[in-house]
Amino acid sequence: MKATVADIARSCGLSTATVDRVLNNRPGASAANRQRVMEAAKQLGYLPTLDQVVLPSKPAHLEFFLPIGSNAFMADLAHHIEDYAARLPLVASCRIHNLAGISAGALQGAVENLSLKANGVGVIAVDHPRTRNILRELVEAGIRLVTLVSDVPAAPRSAYVGIDNRVAGRTAALLMGRFLGGKTGHLAMVVGSRSYRGHEEREMGFRSVLSEEFPNLTISSAVEINDEPDASYGATMKALHNEPELLGIYCVGAGRSGVARALLEARPRKKPVFICHDLTKETRRYLVDDLADVVIDQNARLIAEQAVIRLLGSIASSAPYLTKKFIEPRLIFKENVPVQ
Repeated sequence: MKATVADIARSCGLSTATVDRVLNNRPGASAANRQRVMEAAKQLGYLPTLDQVVLPSKPAHLEFFLPIGSNAFMADLAHHIEDYAARLPLVASCRIHNLAGISAGALQGAVENLSLKANGVGVIAVDHPRTRNILRELVEAGIRLVTLVSDVPAAPRSAYVGIDNRVAGRTAALLMGRFLGGKTGHLAMVVGSRSYRGHEEREMGFRSVLSEEFPNLTISSAVEINDEPDASYGATMKALHNEPELLGIYCVGAGRSGVARALLEARPRKKPVFICHDLTKETRRYLVDDLADVVIDQNARLIAEQAVIRLLGSIASSAPYLTKKFIEPRLIFKENVPVQ
């Protein structure tokens, strides 16, 4: 038989009125009493669970701040968040804010439109002092926070939902070295934005494995393109012109379409190995058309689902941080492209 409010009250030694206020997220209960109530509710199995994450007893209002722009992966992520949240009875509402860029100012402007009903917020943001301060103020106002895709560890977030980006970069370098089979020559790197901790970690991981295992491969150009396809197109065209025998190109973030366009237009005598991230409609096509050799995918659907679950779990939990668990990246080749 499921535990009742009276059972929880007896277990933690508080009144049923106090328990009711805590479970329904109403004011009038101290932080200490909230913790006692939530711990008792958890122990008695009162709170619902999903994938072993304790969920709140009352539907929550969630909001997500994503720099979607023209980024296909971000658009897919937003779609999956909305779709999954709409199917969960414990989500009262889910709102996506399309940030006007990746700057702290863009996030600040968007946060000012946060609903007063919001219980939890998911954010993709750069790791910057102003950004960290914005996120800290959100949490101090009683909002639970998770970071997605690129972490901001110094912010008081309850969880990070995404892959280990340093491992992803190391994996890209390992694949690049093995694809090239001992050849000696130059590589080009197209970096989305080093303001994103995730992009910086991928670049660090890539460089580390090259120096450790493939000293025969040298990065001759590494251009930061701020996830702009036109900038990645120009950087790739320049690299192909300067290095006619360029062996490989690693696209760290967005800007994939610019690299692909440059490869199609330049038509190098020997196509460089091209490694990029995120399975989208366009990267599916690049794989099938032999433009891209492998896509290291973050799995937008899984990140979306885990972001919603982790936010709900953080709202229900008295602990400031949830257990850390990375999402495993998928290696997608043209022979194993999954069904959409």
